[in-house]
Amino acid sequence: MEQTLPLMLRKRVRTIPSVVAQYAKDAAGHFQPKTYQQFYNEILYTASGLLELGTKRGDHIGIISDNRQEWIVTDFAILSIGAADVPRGCDSMEQEITYILGFTECPLCFVENQKQISKIIARRADLPLLSIIVSYNHVDQHILEAARDAGIRVLEFGGLLELGKGRCSLNPGEIETEMEKGRKEDLATIIFTSGTTGEPKGVMLSHDNFLVQQPSWRLVFEVKTGDIWLSVLPVWHVFERSMEYIIFYLNSGIAYSKPVSSVLLADFQNIRPHWMVSVPRVWESIMDWSNRHVKKQGWIFKNGFEFFMTVGIMYNYFRDLTFGRIPNFHGRVRLFDFFMGIIPLILLCPIQCLTALIVFRPIKKRLGGRFKAGLSGGGALPLKVDLFFNAIGIRLQEGYGLTEAAPIVAARRYKAPRCTTVGQLLLNTEARIVDDTGTILPPGHNGHLQVRGGQVMQGYYRKPELTAKVLSPDGWLETGDIAMMTYDNEVRITGRAKDTIVLLGGENVEPVPIENKIRESSWVSHCIVVGQNQKYIAALVVPVQEALMSFAEENNIPIVDYESLLQQAEINELISNEVSRLVSAQAGFKTYERVFKLKLIPKPFEVGEELTGKMELQRAKITAKYGKEIGSLFKN
Repeated sequence: MEQTLPLMLRKRVRTIPSVVAQYAKDAAGHFQPKTYQQFYNEILYTASGLLELGTKRGDHIGIISDNRQEWIVTDFAILSIGAADVPRGCDSMEQEITYILGFTECPLCFVENQKQISKIIARRADLPLLSIIVSYNHVDQHILEAARDAGIRVLEFGGLLELGKGRCSLNPGEIETEMEKGRKEDLATIIFTSGTTGEPKGVMLSHDNFLVQQPSWRLVFEVKTGDIWLSVLPVWHVFERSMEYIIFYLNSGIAYSKPVSSVLLADFQNIRPHWMVSVPRVWESIMDWSNRHVKKQGWIFKNGFEFFMTVGIMYNYFRDLTFGRIPNFHGRVRLFDFFMGIIPLILLCPIQCLTALIVFRPIKKRLGGRFKAGLSGGGALPLKVDLFFNAIGIRLQEGYGLTEAAPIVAARRYKAPRCTTVGQLLLNTEARIVDDTGTILPPGHNGHLQVRGGQVMQGYYRKPELTAKVLSPDGWLETGDIAMMTYDNEVRITGRAKDTIVLLGGENVEPVPIENKIRESSWVSHCIVVGQNQKYIAALVVPVQEALMSFAEENNIPIVDYESLLQQAEINELISNEVSRLVSAQAGFKTYERVFKLKLIPKPFEVGEELTGKMELQRAKITAKYGKEIGSLFKN
């Protein structure tokens, strides 16, 4: 294995120089290809330009930008000369950017646009070491002048490339010589956590933290040279970034899109990707889009589709039962499973084949016709979404990780996916489940998940006391997640330790499984379970507006506006009955885990407000924002 990420990429360039590495849209919105050789040349020019600007080995370089073609070019260029990058997204506030760039002492920063430059200028006094900004987009003259007045030099990315080309012509082997000086333990990046519980923490990740994950992915996916991956997630999040490294490791290419339904679905048709990495909410939006399309075809088609979906789900269950793909938490007898599954599987097989050809094939065609599988991470995948994609014949493979593990710890494998788990541990990765006393628990028991492996971080930047709280001297990382293991070394995440709700009676309630179960409903977009220090639990529920409006019209419920509709008794009864059905004893929930009251919220949860960039609930923000509504749920 190569020592650094740039050396890994160089090996691919020398092997497959003419294979397309990137597809980025031009001004007209058309995808334009860039080969591995062209991509690599751009990295060399950018790296040379950085040297020309005075960047040194060991420097920290900021990148304040969302996902785009130039981002990963910049990243590899920084790493090629022995520096490390400090990334953040464009939605970051001035104070966040100031803290991150100042704390890591960045002398230079890349930004997406002039709005980010304005944020930096506004806090210039707190960033005395920052002297150069490189912008990917055009910068107006008045911004250039304001930066100059603040003592900051601003270049556009094209200008940096020209600097680099000039230096490369004089020193053609300089960057590759710098690359060869790199070692696997060198710092590659400092990624700051969101800081929802206080000051952001900078996670230090080395080249090796990323590289050790890569061999496992030949087991996770069956990727061919030249396959296309659709990229929609923020690359400054470690999940997308690590996957982009893996995409290059697998000799395939990246097409840059956006997680907006109208854009994403059009790009599926235009670029016809084979794979995509995304978060649960994006997969759910694709499922919802397919379901809306079906409903428009009329009552007969809608009901027929629901029947065939049920057949597909049953077929997959009995197939998994027959071939040993049901998670083994409590010592399953595989021979017994085989005999229980084989007859129903044989009976369902002809119907499933016909269904796949007539019913599900058009859906797959709308996704470009070549789409093989997707990887879901960054949050729990709702069961309804998991079942939907598997029923129509598209593998949706869930993975698990955290920033402190660069980030991937486990993932379902293409040939043997097991629903309701986040898959098997990566190669050379260990995991254990422990109770509150530190005792290691056997498979099938809930406890605190700890992991150990080459992907575990070096520590928190300049925070040794915080590092010691989560990372033991012998390398075990406390993930903060509640989980259980199977006998096949797979993991099921069941909650977050810090999210645990303690009721007045002393009962501990894990909200995540309850929320995931409620979100299986076609009426529910998002929900959050609340009840800390209360007698019972309750929930704020964000319904699917289109579904409720259709229900009201079909049942002659008067509609003045959407907010008043949510006050109607029939609507509240509909959602309450749905929640009671899903979170019930029959579904395995204890009495104190059932939702006693709920409140319908008209406004969808949004990224930056109620949701993080990874589409996870920001519980503290939601609790503060909807304090009045939550309080009403616990009034006598």
